[in-house]
Amino acid sequence: MQEGKKKLICNALAKTVKRLRGKKSQFILGAEYDIPSSVISDIERSVKDPQLTTLFKLANAFGLSISQFLKELEKELPENFSVNDD
Repeated sequence: MQEGKKKLICNALAKTVKRLRGKKSQFILGAEYDIPSSVISDIERSVKDPQLTTLFKLANAFGLSISQFLKELEKELPENFSVNDD
């Protein structure tokens, strides 16, 4: 995958987590769902490409299934986005 596409995905994830987290602090969210607040911070600053288990924990934290969470993330990506090189 091109580095630019990876960055787009990380940026979309950052926006999604910030939006879904709302006013809950990174610390509280992390403490409630066993995610280090530093990991949440890194994700929200687009400097962390999280593990799959972290994505499952985040989905759970937001009351979503992993597929629902990924659909929320997809909303932040450009229209017709594909990870495949065209």
